[in-house]
Amino acid sequence: MTHARILQQGTIHCFPAGLRDEQGRLVNAEVSAVLYDGKRLILASDKPVPGEGRSAVFAMPMTEQGPDDSQLEYFTTPLIKQAVKYEDLSLTADGRYVLATTGFDRIDNESHSLNDYNHLLIWPLGEPEKVQVVDPDPRDGVEGSLELRTKLDEAVGYPYYKVEGLAAVPGERGDGLLLFGIREQGQAHDDFTYVSRIVGAHYEISESGNLVFIDKMRVHYAFDPGNHPAVRYDCGLSSLEYDPYHGRLYLLNSFEVEEAGEERIGGYLWEVSLGDFHAGSSPTLVTTPSGQPLEFEHKAEGLAVLDHDRLFVAYDNDRHLGLGSVDERDERHACEAPYTLLQAS
Repeated sequence: MTHARILQQGTIHCFPAGLRDEQGRLVNAEVSAVLYDGKRLILASDKPVPGEGRSAVFAMPMTEQGPDDSQLEYFTTPLIKQAVKYEDLSLTADGRYVLATTGFDRIDNESHSLNDYNHLLIWPLGEPEKVQVVDPDPRDGVEGSLELRTKLDEAVGYPYYKVEGLAAVPGERGDGLLLFGIREQGQAHDDFTYVSRIVGAHYEISESGNLVFIDKMRVHYAFDPGNHPAVRYDCGLSSLEYDPYHGRLYLLNSFEVEEAGEERIGGYLWEVSLGDFHAGSSPTLVTTPSGQPLEFEHKAEGLAVLDHDRLFVAYDNDRHLGLGSVDERDERHACEAPYTLLQAS
C-alpha cells in the first residue's frame, strides 16, 4: 500500500495579478493539468488566459525549493492558444512527446463552433511550436480531433461525457497505450453521473511526429470510489498519471458537493500496478503514513510524477478562494493556483 506525506504546500502565480478579460471580468486561475518534463512543470488551465503573449498552457522550472513562477513561459503557438478547456497533460510512453487533451464535453455538428473543445494535441518535448492535432477531421480546414471524437463516442457509449484524464503507458508490442479518463457521463451536461472510467487505444508515432491509433478505442478500466468506506463524497476521475519508476498508474478523484448548505471540495488519490490495471483489479487508496485516508482539502485536478518518490498535485478550486492549510493567508489572489508536493513511500 502506498503512503504519502506532505512535503510542501503553496501557491503559484499563473499570470499577473488583476488580469481581466475582454469583458472586464477578473481572470481566475483554474489549473486543471500538470506534467513534469524532467526540468519544468508544464501546466494547463481549463479556462483561457487572455493576452497576446499568454495562453492556457505554460511552464515554469521545478527547483529543489519548489516551483519557480518567476520564470513563467506561455506556449503561444496559435494551435495551442486555439484549443479550449484543457483537462490533462501526459508524456508519451517513451517520454519524447507531450500530449494535451481538452474535455470533449461539447460539440456542434452543424456549425463546428465548438470544435475548440475537442482537441488532442501532440508536440515534441521542448518544441511546442511543432504542435499537431491528433486524429483530425478528414475534411481539410475543419479544426479539431473530430475523428477521435467519434471513437470516444463509441467507446464511452453516452451522448454526453467529459474527459479529464490522460496517460500513456507502455503497450504489449513495443507500442503505447493511450488512456482517457472519463469523469462525467450521461444524457446531457445537466443530466449526468460522476464516474471513474478509462477508455483507450494503442498507438504509434508516425514519421511526421503525430500519434496514430492502431486499434479500436474501448473501455479498459472502471471502478467506483464510493465503494471504499473512507470515501465520504461522490467523486469523479480528475487526472491520470503513469509512474514509470514503479510501473503503476495513479488515478486522481475530486469532488465538489453541497453539505448542510456549504460547499465541500477535495479529492482522493489511488494507485494500481499496470498488471492489476490490465486484470481489472481495484485500485488502492493512498493513505497518510499513519494509515488514514489521504483526503485533499482542495479540488485535486492535476497530478505529476516528479521522480522516484515525489508527486506534484495541482488544484482547480474554480472561484473558491480559500487556502486552508496551504498558506497562512485566508484567501488566495485570483491569479494564484494552490499546489501540494507529496512524498510517496
